[in-house]
Amino acid sequence: QVQLVESGGGLVQPGGSLRLSCAASGFSLEYHSIGWFRQAPGKEREGVSYISSGDGSTKYAESVKGRFTISRDNAKNTVYLQMNSLKPEDTAVYSCAARWGTPTMRPDEYHYWGQGTQVTVSS
Repeated sequence: QVQLVESGGGLVQPGGSLRLSCAASGFSLEYHSIGWFRQAPGKEREGVSYISSGDGSTKYAESVKGRFTISRDNAKNTVYLQMNSLKPEDTAVYSCAARWGTPTMRPDEYHYWGQGTQVTVSS
């Protein structure tokens, strides 16, 4: 059974850090492009970052560039999103997704999704 499970969300003060994990079962993340997305209340889902299969190239949304880092541990079949210098506007449900082929920031082009994890940045 193909499954993605996110973890690591929570409540953090502005300026703080969190590391999200996206663990896969039933398939190998190594051969898929993985994207992180977020959706805040009343807003559309937006792409945050992705990491490609193969060469592991990455991309970040302008709003998180320099603060977030995506990485992959193939041995653990897990992708991470390290989030530093968090801001209140980063508050959202964060989800990871997987797709065959080249990565994209478009959520409708991903095939497998996790259930999401809540990140709340507040003092």
